[in-house]
Amino acid sequence: MKTLTLLRHAKSGWDDPSLADFERPLNARGREAARAMGRELRAQGLAWDRVLASPAARVTETLRDLAETYGPIAPAYDERLYLAAPGTLLGLVRDTADAHERLLIVGHNPGMERLAVLLGRPGPLRDEIAVKYPTGALAEISLPLDHWRDVADGAGTLTRFIRPRDLD
Repeated sequence: MKTLTLLRHAKSGWDDPSLADFERPLNARGREAARAMGRELRAQGLAWDRVLASPAARVTETLRDLAETYGPIAPAYDERLYLAAPGTLLGLVRDTADAHERLLIVGHNPGMERLAVLLGRPGPLRDEIAVKYPTGALAEISLPLDHWRDVADGAGTLTRFIRPRDLD
């Protein structure tokens, strides 16, 4: 059994037009949402043995703020995750070593939403994600597989969808 968790970065700011998209930081709401998500993920006992993340500022800051309330997280940053399409994300999932049972990917929409919808079987959580995968949200997909390379469309069951607004 493999578990794939997809976390979209928290809310970022557009205050400084001189910054490139890659450099956009979190805004105050995003920082608080990341800390709230960290508390919730810790309370639910979620853990991962491999974390892949986009190196964009809004992702690194999300992980930093999440770790304040969750605990240490040691991501491997991969530039391919920056604004990655679902196919790129799926390729990274399939390339994961089978020794890792629980993979967390932290990145951007629309790729995160599309991958969750692609991999999840029909059901209420999939329907929610298809409507909106907001900033800071997390989707967990259980995959009844022994090998990451076997991940395919509709292979998983969405077991969690946590949005920061649900934690208020």
